[in-house]
Amino acid sequence: MNQQNKVLYTAKVHTTGGREGGSSKSSDGNLDIRISPPGGHGGGTNPEQLFAAGWSACFESAIGIAAHKKKVTLPTGLAIDAEVDLSLLGGFYTLGARLNVSLPGLTREVAQALVDEAHTLCPYSRATHGNIEVTTTVLV
Repeated sequence: MNQQNKVLYTAKVHTTGGREGGSSKSSDGNLDIRISPPGGHGGGTNPEQLFAAGWSACFESAIGIAAHKKKVTLPTGLAIDAEVDLSLLGGFYTLGARLNVSLPGLTREVAQALVDEAHTLCPYSRATHGNIEVTTTVLV
């Protein structure tokens, strides 16, 4: 590790069985889930739901950082509805996403500025930028 790269956290998850009745468990035991294919068959969650949950949680925190930097008080109704699509394109599986960000009570201009800044701060947004189609909708 060089001086510019400081690892803050490493998630360790052991997965077996993939989408078809698999399971995933974190090394600390806080995550212990069954994996099922999309569509609810099998009684577990699927990777797309997990990705949507992780991204939206991270993105909401990034909005908080942006708001702090801009000295904006966030509304109590802040919420993100994340949608992740699994698609088949040209014989290959691909992802697409929509982040619907609700910032009630803020002006559209302020809300959009926070969301734009959050995309530069959130590691999920940075990782997906230019790699998958992402639509962000700001609701005030």
